[in-house]
Amino acid sequence: MSASFLCSISYDGAGAPAELAAMVEQADAAGAANLWVASHLFHREPIATAALMLARSRRIGVVLMAMSPYTVHPVHAAMAAATLDEAFPGRVGLCFGSGAPRDLEAIGVAAAHPLAALRESIDIARALLAGETVTYAGERFRTAGRRLATGARPLPLWLAASGPRMLELAGERADGVLISAATSPAFVRWSLDLVARGEAKAGRSVRKAGLVFCSVAADARTARDRLRRTIAYILRGQHHAKNLELAGTALDQEALAAAFAREDWPAVEALVTDDVLHRHTASGTPDQVAAALAAYRAVGLDEIVTYGVQDRRQLADVLAVTGGAAA
Repeated sequence: MSASFLCSISYDGAGAPAELAAMVEQADAAGAANLWVASHLFHREPIATAALMLARSRRIGVVLMAMSPYTVHPVHAAMAAATLDEAFPGRVGLCFGSGAPRDLEAIGVAAAHPLAALRESIDIARALLAGETVTYAGERFRTAGRRLATGARPLPLWLAASGPRMLELAGERADGVLISAATSPAFVRWSLDLVARGEAKAGRSVRKAGLVFCSVAADARTARDRLRRTIAYILRGQHHAKNLELAGTALDQEALAAAFAREDWPAVEALVTDDVLHRHTASGTPDQVAAALAAYRAVGLDEIVTYGVQDRRQLADVLAVTGGAAA
């Protein structure tokens, strides 16, 4: 990656691979930096998806996004990334994250001691990808004098982080931090200040990327309606209270959660006003989206990863605003 500002696309594993392949070819031709492939349980498998998309494109990078050490051992994650990088050198990144709590609950997995688990994951993966013979004894993971068959594959390691201690860890140990979607520019700035504490402790600097819900249409209402229910699903969670507070967003989370639980979609969509979407997404007309993306860039992001784009037509509208790699 260059030191300049970048725009990328993401895939959450829900859509069909054929449509994704067409979108990746489209983004690749437009100069988008990366495809971030999410690891969501019960959706399309991210490592296989990454391999397929790398084979269908010429230059776009692929980041395995938020691989959870509770479902994929960090040695296996490093193996996958190294194997992909061996086939497509310089085009692969690996991002660790604790995983979606509801996904882990669905398979009976408890995400105990996430800070230690992710610190150990980064340390093990970094040593393996450096080509070292690794002996490691942590609180959760151990390795006993083994190395990767691929040899050194020094690819970037990212950490998806939201809490204060995890954000500091990203600054201390990772090569980059990924901020989650539906966060406001104010919350992103608060998060990056915490990342900076970790950077200062370690005397280093990391890349900063953020998932940003993005929807463009000539009619602002059309663009925002595409995102209204999805944003409701995310912002109803109490862990977004700080995000809402910093953005100055007026949203009754209790009422929203209750409406979502009873599937009262008119009530859900009425609670997620245009003002909420203005503060937590880049949505609306091309000029409105360009202004919103500029606000995310201004708070310190090096890379915006567009999120929530469903098909080639929507992607074409987004790429027309972002200009591909350069916003």
